[in-house]
Amino acid sequence: MKALIVYGGWDGHEPGPVSDVLAAALRDSGVQVELSNTLDSFKALEPLLELDLVVPSWTMGQVPWEHIENLCQAVSRGVGLAGCHGGMGDAFRQCTNYQFMVGGQWVAHPGGIVTYTTHVVDHADPITADLAHFQMTSEQYYMHVDPSNHVLATTTFECNGCTMPVVWKRMHGSGRVFYSSLGHCARDFDVPEAMTIMTRGMLWAAEGRRAGKA
Repeated sequence: MKALIVYGGWDGHEPGPVSDVLAAALRDSGVQVELSNTLDSFKALEPLLELDLVVPSWTMGQVPWEHIENLCQAVSRGVGLAGCHGGMGDAFRQCTNYQFMVGGQWVAHPGGIVTYTTHVVDHADPITADLAHFQMTSEQYYMHVDPSNHVLATTTFECNGCTMPVVWKRMHGSGRVFYSSLGHCARDFDVPEAMTIMTRGMLWAAEGRRAGKA
């Protein structure tokens, strides 16, 4: 399998170090990984269609409309998409078609860095199977989310009692899409459950093309 990780944008989310962590996890699973620090990676459709997986790690940023259309088309035609935190859930804020594909968009992280519980709500799914609830000390993401997402884990906010999806998967056309709001910085993946979920989610998205079904 072949994966492309495109990283950059706001430095506060450590796009380079986070991408290195994700690349190592994929390579350990036998995936061929290319790292790119330019959005020109989305400039042409055909190279994207040769991939099994695209992992954006690019918080905020501006991108030509045509670039995002190429990415959305590639995913709709079967290329997997997976990412975490602001690197996928707060990228390209003006591109609503991108947000529609991802299934959500960051809104706020009340309290900044806080300790919170991630509740695994689907113990049958292979991405979260055999995992118990676990603690994170990081940004707790409050998001706009698509109600059609298949939610795998949630968290509850003390400020308003709202239960919010943390991990989900979905389809965009023929492509598998995976997202986790965990991963504010590279050390977040020192939490074993966060790393396991991210690795399994990336592989699930990448395997969609070869499986031929969701």
